[in-house]
Amino acid sequence: MALQLFNPFKEMIFDKHFCFLSGDLTTDKMTVFPKWLMEKFDFGKEEIALMQNTKAKMMPYQELELPCAPWVKKAFEEVDEKFRKAFDQGYEAIKELDELILFQWSGRIVYGLLYLEMMGEWELNQQMRKPFEMAHKLRDRLGKFHHMLQSVIEPITFSKQKPWSIITFPLKYSADILSFRDDIINLSFQFGVNGFGFIVCFQDNGVVKETEKELIEKIKEKTLHPVQFEELYARFHYRIDLLQYIPQHQLHIEEDKIEIESIPITQTNPELPLYGLWSDDFYARLLSNYWQVYGIEKGEIIQFQKPFLSYLENPYNKEFIDPESIDLPF
Repeated sequence: MALQLFNPFKEMIFDKHFCFLSGDLTTDKMTVFPKWLMEKFDFGKEEIALMQNTKAKMMPYQELELPCAPWVKKAFEEVDEKFRKAFDQGYEAIKELDELILFQWSGRIVYGLLYLEMMGEWELNQQMRKPFEMAHKLRDRLGKFHHMLQSVIEPITFSKQKPWSIITFPLKYSADILSFRDDIINLSFQFGVNGFGFIVCFQDNGVVKETEKELIEKIKEKTLHPVQFEELYARFHYRIDLLQYIPQHQLHIEEDKIEIESIPITQTNPELPLYGLWSDDFYARLLSNYWQVYGIEKGEIIQFQKPFLSYLENPYNKEFIDPESIDLPF
């Protein structure tokens, strides 16, 4: 019998009694964020806004828990141990870490947050005796992400063309600072600490990394200032939002294994560019959200008859800006 993958988005069932990844009946749980990470940076008691029953509910990070079968929990602990070992050694170890581990480790967080919101919405619809509905394209995309994450527990391999864009680089932060952002709809994640940072676009089939390859080459092996890190993620984030082609994947299923093939994204319609029209105004608004810790507002980023503010590239010659020349705190 061919291997079958669980897909909660098929029947739209997100019951707290079933494992979020395997679908097994369970009473066990696992945290969305690894406990050691919350303890190391002391953010377990800090609160995050989570949509529950159509309302934003503030919840401590340490209370974000997923229904999880014991064997699934053990598999994630093994992934976490590999990541933590590299984490403790710093950038060089993170750089050499298999990208699949970065995908799985950060995917636990992003999908975990998504699943908790799905579970809250599903429970509300159960109470109202209404079916839980979602646009077909979104259901299909999130279902595929779930399939990819099952590589933690199932014999799933990926073709040479990976479904993700992942970049890692040295990063200069104060030793006690942790920075992370996620987008559970566009499926992206950034993670930065003293020593290294990485960005993940979970389901773009590598197109964003390819689009930004010239910039990536400029920053290669450069120790970025945090303000540059935030700008880089903003560019990746906006690119994903502008992408006009839906990433396509094929599942090649045999009896005991599955290969996920990611189809390269190319412009197939002459009248439909790969990306939508880039808006400096919208991008400046997005970037100002990421730079608010520095007090940099949209009006400083985009000004009439002045070049667009960037800490990554000189606006006149497009050369990479030396991080040591940036007079901002880190």
